[in-house]
Amino acid sequence: MAPSTIPDNPWFSWTYIERNSDVLLAALTEHVWLTVSAVVIATLIAVPLAILAYRVSWLAGPILGTSGVLYTIPSLALFAFLAPFTGLHPRTVLIGLVLYALLILVRSTLVGLMQVPDDVRDAARGMGYGSAAMLWRIELRLALPSIISGVRVATVSTVALTTVGQIAGFGGLGNLIIAGFTNNFYRAEILTATLLCVALALVLDALIALGGRVATPWTKGRRTA
Repeated sequence: MAPSTIPDNPWFSWTYIERNSDVLLAALTEHVWLTVSAVVIATLIAVPLAILAYRVSWLAGPILGTSGVLYTIPSLALFAFLAPFTGLHPRTVLIGLVLYALLILVRSTLVGLMQVPDDVRDAARGMGYGSAAMLWRIELRLALPSIISGVRVATVSTVALTTVGQIAGFGGLGNLIIAGFTNNFYRAEILTATLLCVALALVLDALIALGGRVATPWTKGRRTA
């Protein structure tokens, strides 16, 4: 084909964005919903598991080992394994994303709990704190910066992994990236969806970091020291 007859295929096109704003918004909305839902559910599962591993030390190995094995399963294989049981449904993608986020969140929570200084625990016991009060009012509070760090890593990781959900038909912006490849390698569609993924990861990470600063005001002096 002569150069003059090669169809225009730019990496970035405002025209593509304007003409497909509804499609982009729908894909972005699905991506945000899957990411936020997966991280919230994973956090609700991971924190109790980490507390259990912290309280019952012999369970730490099995819990971390199991979540580590789940993390190593290739995403395509995991979705293919889940699909016969859950069907091609958003929950198929959601379950996979939750399983992948567990290792990061369990490990960060457990590390945070184990880093609470012994003299702080001794002082709390001296003030009459019981086991439950110690956990909720002292240990989890001091572990919060580590937990938040884990949530940030899990969120950014989940934004990227959600694109693989395209194999089940619910990959958010991943659907557009794959569609760009199958649509004669349409560069504008691929790059626009990719840039939105990167922007989404940065925005969610910044929001969680900001929320973490608000939730842990006692670390402000430590950060600026």
